[in-house]
Formats: sequence, structure tokens, C-alpha cells
Amino acid sequence: MPMDEDIGTPVHRDAGDAVRRSPVSGAPLSPAEEALDEMLREAHLTGGHELPDLVARHAAVLGGHDAILYLADLQQRLLIPFLHRRPTQGQQHNQLGVDSTIAGRAFQVLRIQTQDVDLGGDGEGRTRVWFPLLDGTERLGVLGVTVERAAMLEEDEGLLMVRLQRFTSLVGELVMSKTLYGDTIVRQRRSAPMGLAAEIQWSLLPPRTFVNHTVSIAGGLEPAYEVAGDSLDYAVDADVARFAIFDGMGHGLASAQLVNLVVAAYRNGRRSGLTLSENVAHIDDAVRSISHGEEFATGLLGELDTVTGLFSWISAGHLEPLVMREGRLARILGADPSLPLGLGEHLPERSSGSLGSEQLQPGDRLLLYTDGVVEARSPEEG
Repeated sequence: MPMDEDIGTPVHRDAGDAVRRSPVSGAPLSPAEEALDEMLREAHLTGGHELPDLVARHAAVLGGHDAILYLADLQQRLLIPFLHRRPTQGQQHNQLGVDSTIAGRAFQVLRIQTQDVDLGGDGEGRTRVWFPLLDGTERLGVLGVTVERAAMLEEDEGLLMVRLQRFTSLVGELVMSKTLYGDTIVRQRRSAPMGLAAEIQWSLLPPRTFVNHTVSIAGGLEPAYEVAGDSLDYAVDADVARFAIFDGMGHGLASAQLVNLVVAAYRNGRRSGLTLSENVAHIDDAVRSISHGEEFATGLLGELDTVTGLFSWISAGHLEPLVMREGRLARILGADPSLPLGLGEHLPERSSGSLGSEQLQPGDRLLLYTDGVVEARSPEEG
């Protein structure tokens, strides 16, 4: 079975290599299937900076012209055009507001949006279609393409729309995977200079959104370009979601380095099968090994049984979690906290912090936060 350029998806060809055929059924591939197959093959040897050109070429084969990727900035306020080259003279691609444009609405509500463009004299205008660009449930931006006639989206039982949706799903996966191999996509999603402490923190974060059939997780850091000692982490496995939030002492680079160690220790303990209490002690040991009691971090470590809904947590001097139910505050979850991480000089005495538990209901929202939320002031208050 030949492989295109020795890298890519396996294909069958008839005599003379004129027709590509399905490796499963042997039936000839349609032009749309062949376009996706070709794109997958090319993607193996494509860098992140080459994605805009790759996407535009193959979208055109499917019937989606003028394809442009717009990537969301870190604060998800802007959609920034991702272009392979500088626009030619007379060509303009502006940033689009998430809260003020049709493309932004597609990004917000995760539904395809359309808008008429270039209406012709015959009344048949071209249509711009905006597809949400996702990696799993992580919002990356939108893909905009133009079709020649609005009616094309409904012809053949919406076949073109289905093909473009599948194409966009593939593009989302490529954007996420190619982000790891260069700085182009990372830079593309920044709308302001980033400080060194914030650089450390963002490189530490897991994906900011995760959703499956039992649990949804979302997190963020603000201000995005100046954050220092705050961080979060999570892991979703069979029947359990484990997560934590941390706040390192102080500000700036030292605080970012401290919480970097804290998160690494948390992951190490979690992946080693430690209980919540054992992991608090494990993290405390790690912090004390470098601080000698001079540095510390607060934290809250939690586990959610995704079958029963039982939430268990332990606090290391951190703010109490909140339970929101039907849009209102239902409970403030209190439990005796242990000392902040790094201050446990005598672990047997220190382990007096209690393990809290709360039975959650389907649809409940659990809110974890750091002191940056409760200490925030409006501009009017100075």
C-alpha cells in the first residue's frame, strides 16, 4: 500500500494512479474526500506559519473561497486575522470584536453564522459563512469562507455545509497541534506585550476549557499579560475530575517561579496516586525545600466523583469555594483549612486541616477563585 511522500494517509489507486480509492471500500474518492485526504497528507510537512495558505487552498477546492482564519486573543475580546503573508495593496483584514461582529457571535454561541456580501444585480449575492474554530471544546477562533450563492448551502441536503464543517474541525485540530512547534500562532493570539512572569504562567496552564458528558471545566487568568502568582490545573479521568487552584505569595517573577513549582508538585502527587491530604503535604515539602519558611502559597485541591456528584476538597489557607445553583449562590463551602503551602514545619501538627465534602446536584456550578477577585476595585473607587 503506497504512502504519499512516505508520510500521510494510506491510499489505493487504480491502474495508472489516475483515481484515488477508499482503502476500506475501494470506491473512488469524491473531490471533497480527495481534498481532505490531500490536506491531511500535506499537513504532516506543514509548519504553523504555513497553515493560512494550506487552509485557503483546500477550502477553495471544497467551494469555500477567500478562507481566512481568525484566532481569538488570550482575553477572548478580539478575533485577529491569521495571514500567511502581508495583505496585498488594497486588501484589508481588520481585527474583529467578539462582542460586536457576526464572526464574534459565531465564536460566542458556537453556531455557524452567515452574512450576505457583494449583492449582484440578479439578486443572487455571495454569502460569507463563519464557522466556530474548536479543539474539542476549547474556542480557538473562527474560520470565514465565502460561497458563490447562498442557496448552495442548502443544495443536496446541505452537503456543502457538512463538508465545510468537517473541514473546519480538521483545521481546529491542526491549529492546536501546530502551536507546539513554533511561535507564530502563539504570537498571533497576543494583543499586548507579555511580561516574563505571565509567560511562565501561561506556559503552565492546561487547556482553559474541557467538556464531556459528565463535567464542564473552564478557567482563566486576568490580567492576562501581567499575571504572576496565580495558577490552576485539572485532570479528568474515569469517574473523577481532579483540580486545584493556587495563589503564590507576592508578585512578579519570584511569585511565578514559586507557583510553577507548586503546580509541578501537585501534578506529581496527583499522578502518583496521593490522596488530597497526602498531596498537600507533598507540595508543602517541595515549597519548604527551596523557601525555608520564607515563601508560601495558598491552594485548594479538589476531587469530584463524576458518577455520584460528591465533591471533596482540602484547603491550604485558601478562599472558600462557592456553589452556584440555578444562577444563584447556594452554598459557601467551609472546612477547617491547613496552613498555607510552605509553612508546615511540623507536618503531624500541621495536618489538622479537615477534608470537606459536599453532595452536588446536576447543573451545579462550583466556583474557585483567588484573592484578585475579592480585592478587585472598580476604576471609580481608585
